[in-house]
Amino acid sequence: MISRRRAEDAVRGLLAEADIIIGGRRPWDVRVHNEELFARVLAGGSLAAGDAYVDGWWDVERLDQFFHRLFLTDLDARLTRSWRMKVDLLLARLFNRQSLGRARHVVDAHYNLGNDVFQAMLGKRMAYTCAYWNGAGDLDEAEEAKLELVCRKLELRPGMTVLEYGCGWGAFAKYAAERHGAAVLGVNIAEEQVKLGRELCRGLPVELLVEDYRNIRGRFDRVISMGIMEHVGPKNYRTYMESAARCLKDDGIAFIHTIARNDSALVCDPWFDRRIFPNGATPSLRQLSHAAEGLFVVEDAHNIGPQYDPTLLAWHDNLTRGWHALREKYGERFYRTMKYYLLSSAGAFRSRRAQVFQLVMTKPGRVQPRCRMEPTAAAPRLSLDAAAP
Repeated sequence: MISRRRAEDAVRGLLAEADIIIGGRRPWDVRVHNEELFARVLAGGSLAAGDAYVDGWWDVERLDQFFHRLFLTDLDARLTRSWRMKVDLLLARLFNRQSLGRARHVVDAHYNLGNDVFQAMLGKRMAYTCAYWNGAGDLDEAEEAKLELVCRKLELRPGMTVLEYGCGWGAFAKYAAERHGAAVLGVNIAEEQVKLGRELCRGLPVELLVEDYRNIRGRFDRVISMGIMEHVGPKNYRTYMESAARCLKDDGIAFIHTIARNDSALVCDPWFDRRIFPNGATPSLRQLSHAAEGLFVVEDAHNIGPQYDPTLLAWHDNLTRGWHALREKYGERFYRTMKYYLLSSAGAFRSRRAQVFQLVMTKPGRVQPRCRMEPTAAAPRLSLDAAAP
């Protein structure tokens, strides 16, 4: 067993490569509260590091800056080569970790936590995906700019039918119906999200169902997903594409908005897998394009990854401001877990370790859509009469 001193020297040496000092005074330097931290991290990798933070064993003034430096030097890769990662990789190769039976794991662990948490954290439209800060002054404006960008890429017109996989609280569905007159069917397996989403979309041509994307039938002018591919899983990417192709009219447009890796993998970081998004796996552009072969023409791949850094910081700031109303219900460990999740993710996008791709796809033979039209202003609100087909 490695001694405490040798473990500390090893961790200090690794962090020094990223210009991170234990006991330093800069915002990204680490303060250690438990001397057993070093051996724990060396033995358990990134999972142990995250759990130790939640346990209060260490702190840093700016977690986002800490992780930005960590990711730029690839130090995290050396901390994730643990036996747990090897087990995860083996299981991912042998089993479908995102099967119909296992798909609920992430819902119970994260998305059904409590709508009050997400109402405090997100913007007024409850959009739980990367915002678009092109000229936006705050999170609410950036959320609307992203939704408008998506609608323009879809070339939405009044009366069009849209199928949305993983609709969340109905942010896109509500916007598409209000501003572009679309009729939207949203599906989601998180009951609490659907329940609130139905209230938020009341009176609009929007239907939200508790259902898995694999079970949907019908034909739609547009098929879209934002933030679901991270939960589809490598063994199901082709199934997703087949489902979208089955439901899309021949002259329609399919759209995917997803976090993406720079390389292809089967699993995500062990801490995120166990504490935030069970069975999650972020796709690469290669994996998605391979899954689409023979079904879709990829018309446009737009990387808006750097936009996620300010989005995550805004979510963190919102959660911190609203924490006084949530503290008694959720407790300090929950807050530290969410803080670690949000700010480590911000560091990943700032370092360009992670991306966000928006893919516009059509069936072979269709005329190429215009794809990328930068939004300059929100579309005018349509009356329900104008929105009717």
